[in-house]
Amino acid sequence: MSVITTKGATQTPSAPVSAHFRGYLGRVRGGDVGALPAILGLVVLCAAFSIMRPAFLSSGNFANLFTQGAAVTVIAMGLVFVLLLGEIDLSAGFASGVCAAVLAVLLTNHGWPWYTAVLGALITGALIGLALGGLVAKLGIPSFVVTLGAFLAFQGIVLMLMNDGSNISIHDKTILAVANSNVSPLLGWVVLVLSIAGYAAVQLWRARGRARRGLIADPMSLIAIRVALVTVIGGAAVYVLNLERSRNAIVVSLKGVPIVVPVIAVLLIGWTFVLRRTAYGRHVYAVGGSKEAARRAGINVDRIRISAFLICSTMAAVGGIIAASRANSVDPNTGGSNVLLYAVGAAVIGGTSLFGGKGRVLDAVLGGAVVAVIDNGMGLMGYSAGVKYVVTGLVLLLAASVDALSRKRAAASGLG
Repeated sequence: MSVITTKGATQTPSAPVSAHFRGYLGRVRGGDVGALPAILGLVVLCAAFSIMRPAFLSSGNFANLFTQGAAVTVIAMGLVFVLLLGEIDLSAGFASGVCAAVLAVLLTNHGWPWYTAVLGALITGALIGLALGGLVAKLGIPSFVVTLGAFLAFQGIVLMLMNDGSNISIHDKTILAVANSNVSPLLGWVVLVLSIAGYAAVQLWRARGRARRGLIADPMSLIAIRVALVTVIGGAAVYVLNLERSRNAIVVSLKGVPIVVPVIAVLLIGWTFVLRRTAYGRHVYAVGGSKEAARRAGINVDRIRISAFLICSTMAAVGGIIAASRANSVDPNTGGSNVLLYAVGAAVIGGTSLFGGKGRVLDAVLGGAVVAVIDNGMGLMGYSAGVKYVVTGLVLLLAASVDALSRKRAAASGLG
């Protein structure tokens, strides 16, 4: 709907906040629940663990949550691209281990500077993705089979790089700082202010862009609510992280936002922009929705599929670097054990569909937070690893069930 101003210019009004809220409720009732289950689950879990173990809310444990789930979250970000196509990458965990091993070998055994070693690890991840994507897209081998074979092969490669069981320590201060150091409290506040300003600018730019195209734009009141919500959450997080976490601050001070947090934030913003604001992102969703329809629309489906695996494995390399930084070393178990399961679980729990065509990079962050909270909270309560796996598995099963039921409901309501 449009109105004519006194100067004859057409101006598109914005819908009231109540209309947006009713529209959102309508989408939820129609099956488009998005990340709502993950957000509600995160709130319930945090509340429950805080009541049962007050130490859960301590600044030290809050900071530990970020570093504890960082590697899994980053790997899950890459998996979102593959899952959007309705594919799967079972090798992402050990791919991160291979890249971490390459990093450690180049740093420690060959004395390379950190930036060239990181570049080597990232190139390794990209080559892995190209190989996997090529086998899936060009030869038509199911991604499950290709990545299952790679899962087994990469375990062997890690063992060979580690000389069948050795441990390679990392001493480079820059790499170790990624998951073990913090930015200064002042810098944390500066980054937060700049982030909020950037977020507000993007919201206004989107609203004005929609208005110029004659579409109904978000009202200023809704934009103000979003910015205020981000400000409150971000401000509370920075405040808590800037509290002194050291038991003996005279000997060593431990406060500030962990460096890995802005790293994840940059990756989140960058990949979100790619998916939501570029033609490539639209093509990814189109291929995930229907390969044949995308092909008829002129989209190079094979190229999109290969690129998704390339992004996934490259992000796995970043996750491997973060894991190596947190552990101060690399061993044959790096990237193994529960890393892949947690990463896939994080993406699905956050709201990314296993059937393709629906998901966001933000889902990986929300799901990664849920997985980290479960693992951390149950650890504080003294539960064994077995109980943690059972609970995480049940949460993943619940998330997959919600996804399946949502798709059925959306199809029945004509939204799917």
